[in-house]
Amino acid sequence: MPFTSDQEPWLALSLVPEVGGQTVRKLLFAFGTPDAALRKSRDELERVIPSRQASRLVADPPQAAIDATIAWLTHDLHHLVTLGDADYPRLLLEIADPPPVLYLAGQRHLLGALALAVVGSRTPTPQGLDNAEAFSRALSEAGMTIVSGLAEGIDAAAHRGALAEQGSTIGVLGTGPDRVYPARNRDLAEAIRERGALISEFALGTRALPGNFPRRNRIISGLSRGCLVVEAAMKSGSLITARCALDQGREVFAIPGSIHSPLTKGCHALIKQGAKLVESAVDILEEFGVEASRTDTPAAGSVNDCPEVVRLLPHIGYDPVDVDALCSRSGLPPEAVNAGLLALELAGRIALLPGGLYQRRV
Repeated sequence: MPFTSDQEPWLALSLVPEVGGQTVRKLLFAFGTPDAALRKSRDELERVIPSRQASRLVADPPQAAIDATIAWLTHDLHHLVTLGDADYPRLLLEIADPPPVLYLAGQRHLLGALALAVVGSRTPTPQGLDNAEAFSRALSEAGMTIVSGLAEGIDAAAHRGALAEQGSTIGVLGTGPDRVYPARNRDLAEAIRERGALISEFALGTRALPGNFPRRNRIISGLSRGCLVVEAAMKSGSLITARCALDQGREVFAIPGSIHSPLTKGCHALIKQGAKLVESAVDILEEFGVEASRTDTPAAGSVNDCPEVVRLLPHIGYDPVDVDALCSRSGLPPEAVNAGLLALELAGRIALLPGGLYQRRV
């Protein structure tokens, strides 16, 4: 839907400095429309909002920012979605603080899709990356749109999994829609823009400020029917998204892991608080009455059944382990353990972790 004159007051109001979403909603409640609010006198405005914000509203409009945004919106894939639009996401309307405007780059029809948030650590284990990608691939193949935050780690893996076949994904940004953070995800962002959608409540040019990301998280969960946490430490930002989901009345799912890993502590805490423990994408699809299209188990490469592998593999669990421990468990000398580890790593059966530790993947 192209930018229209009816949307310009929404844009103008949203770009007034120091006038945030809460203030805009107060103005809409008091005066009905953005255009009506922009035509009020300072005295009339001060009956509803603080005088400093009223002064901002009666000052000259931020014309340079308005013109720059209108120019950005001339691109076929760029859209402005306002609270007054018929296709504003229905689920987002149900949260306590829906953003008055959304900047969207990509496929606008995805705003009405059946969506699931997939979030987790920025520094996950290889198994966590595999899980995020495999779950997202299976869920998207079954018709769900995967929503995440375009961050490194689990977020990026979730987006990649959703795009692996014919699925779709939405990336919610903590920056303006013309910026990509982190920059290394620029190619991924472009793929999402072409086949999915990038969404932001922040104006063009907004940098990646720390306070933006908790605000972004409420949109990730708000767009979604549920939230899957793949890996999360106890102080992870992913738990903020999960709490937003709970506050918004959404389903929360968590993948369990090793009791020794700090990256599963957050998931285990969520499960103790009532999140649904999931072991496969089918567990989630059943919750929403969606039929699975295929298995979501990550594929592993084949490996020769050499004596070292046969004796070594049973001693490698999903908890990280070093060579010395494997030598002790298996009774093999270090050179045989190293040979077996190399074969298993090349086959994708195990992963090398920082500190010389190994972990089973499948």
